[in-house]
Amino acid sequence: MDGFDVKLLEALQQDGRRTNNELAEQIGLSASQCSRRRAALEEAGVISRYDAVLSPEAVGLDVLVFVNITLATHSPDNARHFRDLIERLDEVQECYAMSGEADYIVKMSVPNLKALAQILNDVFLPHPSVAHVKSSIVLDRLKQSGRLSLQHLKKRVV
Repeated sequence: MDGFDVKLLEALQQDGRRTNNELAEQIGLSASQCSRRRAALEEAGVISRYDAVLSPEAVGLDVLVFVNITLATHSPDNARHFRDLIERLDEVQECYAMSGEADYIVKMSVPNLKALAQILNDVFLPHPSVAHVKSSIVLDRLKQSGRLSLQHLKKRVV
């Protein structure tokens, strides 16, 4: 990966819909070179996908919550049952296995507190894989970004 690849990745993180002509103008390569480099980065798995990012509030998902989950037992079967539960819940945006006090942190967007209570009380708490649930409702989002810092790559390719 060279400096042009890093510039290309930064430009695509800003707007993944940019054409090869727009990218070429911004980073100082021809459109065909940008196209080849983008294809190579996609093939290598550096660019994993392109998404449309929706505004949660615009689609009626006004409550953002992080839920700490502690499993009832630590076994492969129990972990698999919990993963299966998470996969079935469309409200779950992200879920991470953690070290520390909680086994998992779950990020969800829901329409309102009633919907959150329903998921916590009727889905998570009665599930046999779950022992403890602790939720934290987001009051204000200070920063939201799906962008990755590429500063370490810039230093490497200088």
